[in-house]
Amino acid sequence: MRPQPSPPARVSVIIVSYNTREQLRKCLGCIEPHHEVIVVDNASADGSVEMVTEEFPHVNLIASPTNLGFGGGNNLGLKAATGKIALFLNSDAYAFPGAIDLLAETMEDSAVVGAGGKLLNVDGSLQNSTAQKLTLWHVFGEQFFINTGYWTTPSLAATSAVKETPQVMGACFMVKRLPTGDFLDFDERYFLYCEDTDYAKRLSTAGRILYVPSAQFTHELGASSRRSPWLGVIRYNAGKELYFRLHHGWVWEFFCLLINRLGALLRLTIWAIIGLVQPAKRGKVGLFWRVLTAPRGFARPSPTPNQTPGRPE
Repeated sequence: MRPQPSPPARVSVIIVSYNTREQLRKCLGCIEPHHEVIVVDNASADGSVEMVTEEFPHVNLIASPTNLGFGGGNNLGLKAATGKIALFLNSDAYAFPGAIDLLAETMEDSAVVGAGGKLLNVDGSLQNSTAQKLTLWHVFGEQFFINTGYWTTPSLAATSAVKETPQVMGACFMVKRLPTGDFLDFDERYFLYCEDTDYAKRLSTAGRILYVPSAQFTHELGASSRRSPWLGVIRYNAGKELYFRLHHGWVWEFFCLLINRLGALLRLTIWAIIGLVQPAKRGKVGLFWRVLTAPRGFARPSPTPNQTPGRPE
């Protein structure tokens, strides 16, 4: 009798990595063996590919010759996924025992299309994991130090109850296949930052997105961006501006850009004053000068024919 093929994995964990070898090693070590694991390496130069090959031979390793960004890397991983459920997990996010299964249980509800867990900082403190829909008011509040209530995690995490939310963070975002049998793609016009906000907005038209505080993950936050913090800020701002252009039009994009630049000017001024008495802090002046003067669209990838995202059906 011929052996039957193994059933598809219940959860396909997709990890996009860029020069985060040590974090990736820890991340992979926290994933239970009954999950399918797909690592998409975005042309790392730190030995990440060799580490995965030697230490985690069960992992489906996809080594991209170029850096595809977060969305592009995840799309590549989705093509290889065999599970009915996919978990986008940052390489610097470490699952608590059973956390992935807890998220997967919520996906059994036919009305649920997405879920995210509780993210914790390395010291165990609560990290923002959920948010309201992105608006210009929220962007203004962020740039001018006003609490607009954009981040909703503190209130949602006060109890252990599962709650519906407009969006969860891309560092830990579980989704399931749409009725078409396909996963929703990321929009590759975003290179890094805000692609999860865009993804959640499009995904929410197909069903509910849940926050599951009992599913916990430690997240180091920004491991790939530490080498060039100025570029991380520019990409974050560019992501927000692109989001408003795509979903609300160029006028909203212009106002978002204006708010971002005014915020950079405010921070440049603050750090210039601080630098007068604390010379060690003067590097922040250069950082925000680069943010203030960056050309529009500087941090966005060049358009490609594959950058039109799928829509929920």
